[in-house]
Amino acid sequence: MAIEASPVSQRPSVLSKVARNWSVRIGVGVLALLVAVAICAPWMGTVDPAVMDGAVMNVLPGHSGEFTLLDGRAVKHEFWMGADSFGRDIWSRVLYGTRISLIVGLFVALVSLTLGGLSGLCAGYLRWLDGILMRVMDGLMAIPGILLAIALVSALGASLTTVVVAIAIPEIPRVTRLVRSLVLSIREEPYVEAAVALGTPTWKIMLRHILPNAIAPLIVQGTFVCASAILVESILSFLGVGLPSEIPTWGNIMAEGRVQFNQYPHNVLYPGIFLAATVLAVNMLGDGLRDTLDPKFNKRGSGK
Repeated sequence: MAIEASPVSQRPSVLSKVARNWSVRIGVGVLALLVAVAICAPWMGTVDPAVMDGAVMNVLPGHSGEFTLLDGRAVKHEFWMGADSFGRDIWSRVLYGTRISLIVGLFVALVSLTLGGLSGLCAGYLRWLDGILMRVMDGLMAIPGILLAIALVSALGASLTTVVVAIAIPEIPRVTRLVRSLVLSIREEPYVEAAVALGTPTWKIMLRHILPNAIAPLIVQGTFVCASAILVESILSFLGVGLPSEIPTWGNIMAEGRVQFNQYPHNVLYPGIFLAATVLAVNMLGDGLRDTLDPKFNKRGSGK
């Protein structure tokens, strides 16, 4: 009597789990749309975001009129999101502001994850370095992040690089503490002890055996750092200590429109919607990745 082999059930891969998570799907979809908007801003924007025309100040959304370009030509223009108090097209400024927000969020996440990850790896595995590094990180965490960013931008000058550095520095201690806590538990695993017993160099143990096991939590933390960086950049620009006003950012647009908010709320409303949608999408992506990659959240993140 032939025995029929039962099919072997295979565990779904991590990538397939992530792809099935609705939070990840929504977050990735919204972010993909925003990235497309940022890339296509020169073609989607109707006019130069820095061009001013005093004849169309505070035009309401949906109105059309004549817009004077830099070369003096007057063109028929549709103000989809209206114009601000300087006669600049809000639609074009919001599109270009998407570029700044995504660039700041991405680079702050990369800088903080790289420096914080290396610091946490060294602090968690090298016992003699732990006390020194963590006291430095505790000192940085004692200073409010917004105040530290404002101080750094004021001292170094307003530029995109300065803003990225100023926002990334307060995030490094948080990443360091996360990675350190992971390394403290991973270094006690049998495979790490076996590598030590075999005389494997310290740097090879840290990079080949410990760091790969901390990558998943680092990726999740990076999404939350990205969302926080986008918010902080908007706050700095809104307070007037971020990027120069001639560079369109969502914070700058809202700051310029807050004075006449009661009469012309569209100056603040549209960039605020883009800001909220971006931060929400990044946070949803982070929540979905955490639910999928963290074993404690697997049941909730499976979508059942």
